[in-house]
Amino acid sequence: MNYSYEYPRPAVSADIAVFRQEALIPDILLIRRKNPPYQGMWALPGGFMEMDETLEETAARELEEETGLSGIELKQFRTFSQVNRDPRTRVVTTVFYGLASPGNCKATGGDDAETAEWFAVDNLPELGFDHRKIIELLLMQAIKPPVNYNP
Repeated sequence: MNYSYEYPRPAVSADIAVFRQEALIPDILLIRRKNPPYQGMWALPGGFMEMDETLEETAARELEEETGLSGIELKQFRTFSQVNRDPRTRVVTTVFYGLASPGNCKATGGDDAETAEWFAVDNLPELGFDHRKIIELLLMQAIKPPVNYNP
């Protein structure tokens, strides 16, 4: 049964932070956005949940659509719900993270991404949305890079 409400509802999304460790400082996979908002800027892969999927399915689907990567074990980090974090509408996102293996880290842009590239976490480009804050929190609370890391 479908229900209809007269009250506005927020959109739900998943953002994905994939890391690889090929050197002392880890790399993170970012996409260059093909569409507004933040068109041409770098961001975490991610997107909106569809009505028939879980957040975990959303994260895996968006990662594959935007980067071509699949089969990466994703763990839930936390939810970000600041009111103005997305200029399009009210968006609540749950961030997932995972580690790419050396044999599963060849990424290509697709869907909403012009390209996908790896960046050292201590040399990030300008990022759209609140993604710099998300990455910094991930690095402090979940990933814990080497002691000499200085964002």
